[in-house]
Amino acid sequence: MVDDEKIEEVDEEHAVAPLSEITAQRPVEPTDIQRRPGGAPLYDSHGGDNAIAELVAEPPVDRVSSAQQEREQEQQAPSRRPSSELPPLSKLATKLYTISYLIFFAIFGTLARLGLQALTYYPGAPIVTGVLWANFGGCVLMGFFIEDRNIFREEWGHPPHPSDHSTDSAWVKKHKTVKKSIPLYIGLTTGFCGSFTSFSSFMRDAFLALSNDLADPSASLSAMQGRNRGDSFMAVVAVLIFTVSFSISGLYLGAHIALALDPWIPTVPFRITRNILDRVVVLLGWGCWLGAVFMSIWPPENSWRGQAVFAIVFAPLGCLFRFYASLLLNPRVPYFPLGTFVVNIIGTGILGMCYDLQHVSGIGASPPSFWGVVYPEPSRASLFGGDSYISSLVVSCQVLQGVMDGFCGCATTVSTWAAELTSLGRRRFAYIYGGVSMAAGLGLLVAVMGSVRWSRGFDSPICTT
Repeated sequence: MVDDEKIEEVDEEHAVAPLSEITAQRPVEPTDIQRRPGGAPLYDSHGGDNAIAELVAEPPVDRVSSAQQEREQEQQAPSRRPSSELPPLSKLATKLYTISYLIFFAIFGTLARLGLQALTYYPGAPIVTGVLWANFGGCVLMGFFIEDRNIFREEWGHPPHPSDHSTDSAWVKKHKTVKKSIPLYIGLTTGFCGSFTSFSSFMRDAFLALSNDLADPSASLSAMQGRNRGDSFMAVVAVLIFTVSFSISGLYLGAHIALALDPWIPTVPFRITRNILDRVVVLLGWGCWLGAVFMSIWPPENSWRGQAVFAIVFAPLGCLFRFYASLLLNPRVPYFPLGTFVVNIIGTGILGMCYDLQHVSGIGASPPSFWGVVYPEPSRASLFGGDSYISSLVVSCQVLQGVMDGFCGCATTVSTWAAELTSLGRRRFAYIYGGVSMAAGLGLLVAVMGSVRWSRGFDSPICTT
């Protein structure tokens, strides 16, 4: 049996991040029929007694079992307990594993976002902001991981005693405290979910809706027509409302899925995690990143650079920047997650500058004297200045696209932002935080991108975006 002191000792030794996504409260509100006989709720409350009562009128799973039944189940499955005392864990190794997970999942989170954007951008699409679906999907996964209690049940190799009810509020608090320090959990939430979603792309789409430049696959460039200011206002409000609503709804949906699948979600043994997964991910994470760098220099297909390769080169840098900025800044203001706010605004500003450069002739767009000409993809030698001027422009355009999709996409996050909005102590803090974040992000892009859009206009980029 693990006593309180042992749990606290393990947490202090291995805790690495007061990050919002790994410390957020569960985004689901219990109803009376979802409580154990002892009265402990299935999940923490932070949104009012009846926040989602109509969505959970019946309990998604039947968790009622006596302590005696749990003891019998534990005796029938002795393999879940470690047979011997685990060796002491190295802090340096834990940090290395955490960084490796962040690198690995940042790469695949970026690829998932780009792939989903491509799948949801088609003629006749009801919603033309492709990143909306990535933000929704990332929030669903975030809600699932926050609510789940089974995957990391063994924690740091010390599974709870069978007499500790899984719905007991004290155990839930301890489990959440310990779970936040596990490298795999940090990689799944901060790494994959944070990189799968993008606040900077959300703000970019909001500005493009405001300026009537939001790409529509159903309309050609010649079919783009002007509109009055009232229509532009309605367009930007629609993007803001859709994204916020989808993201928070996705967070709750993920939590409900975790509750519904609770009886069938397996527990990952700590020994497998520490002895196999953690060690393998060091090779996979750093190896994939190094492979992406090599592919950007010697690509099998030159068009891959702008579509994905440069993005996954810059993605781990953005994820690590967000991770350490949150470590430094999030604890400073309890009711305003400063770290997430700062990285979201900085990433949005960098995206705005890169977007401007990509849409200015002679930098990322073709010069006026070459308009109407179709250019070939650059050769490998163009990275080293050995190719034509036009090929160099194409590479410049592709690098800028990679910074926007990779660094800015991973440095900014919507899944963490949505988790923070639903877990702040009071609703007014959530409204202030959400409103200030959107106002600052959109206002910054109006200043950065608007100065180019409403002065000289955007030129068409020379590369495929």
